[in-house]
Amino acid sequence: METFVQERIKPEKKELVKYFKSLGISVYTSTKARGHQGFFLKNRIDISKNIPENRIVPTLLHEFAHYIHSKIEPDMAKTGGTLKVLFQTDEKMLLDELIRVTNFVDENSLCVRLYEHKSRVKDKIKEYDKFIKLYYPKFQRSKKFKEFDKFIKKSNARYLLKYDRVKVIERGFFKRNIKIYTIDNIEKDFDMPQAFAAYIRLKSCTRKLARISSRINKYKKYYEKPAELFARLVEGLYIDKEWVEAIAPTAARHFYRLLKDGYYMELENILL
Repeated sequence: METFVQERIKPEKKELVKYFKSLGISVYTSTKARGHQGFFLKNRIDISKNIPENRIVPTLLHEFAHYIHSKIEPDMAKTGGTLKVLFQTDEKMLLDELIRVTNFVDENSLCVRLYEHKSRVKDKIKEYDKFIKLYYPKFQRSKKFKEFDKFIKKSNARYLLKYDRVKVIERGFFKRNIKIYTIDNIEKDFDMPQAFAAYIRLKSCTRKLARISSRINKYKKYYEKPAELFARLVEGLYIDKEWVEAIAPTAARHFYRLLKDGYYMELENILL
């Protein structure tokens, strides 16, 4: 394996905090950190009081990387930064390498549970689709279900096509009647063919699938911001330098070159 830098003693929490404060950064290590493990904003670093001890130093380094980045790209908090500016190169493989580092540093970036959930919901959709076709062989999800549409017009079950749980208020002359309907009690609340109940549940799963996909895209957008990729590279080099160099040789090479040249300013005093 190619050696990039000399081995050095890893920084500890106290010396990092002391150094950061000497640079004029306010550091707080027992906050809620806005719901994150750590947070950087306007020369202030917050570290959550709820993270385990072994995560404190990596998180401090992660937030300090944001501090360094903000000096290189002052508008990075709004734009997310740019890899070309951060690494002074536009090599295509850089992004893929940095994503691998991010996946190593933060397993949440893999969205494993969300993908598993997405797979289960897809399977349920296929089950409902297959069941409906037992009664309506020409049924297609991409087209109107005419038989169902005709039936549902006169039923309160139509509200379940958009929501899994609804409250329906029926007003009379002397009182109003409140009914709660859910997709779990379709057969109990409504007299309808099983295929129609399956279709309502299929629609529910389709909505759920869209929500899951939206969350995955949101996480990907966050994790693939250059600002986050850079911060997790710094974090990763602390956690396991040799492994990060192995999975991201191009990124490591450019990073160390710029680090030695002073491009990353005070970060040099920590990682070299």
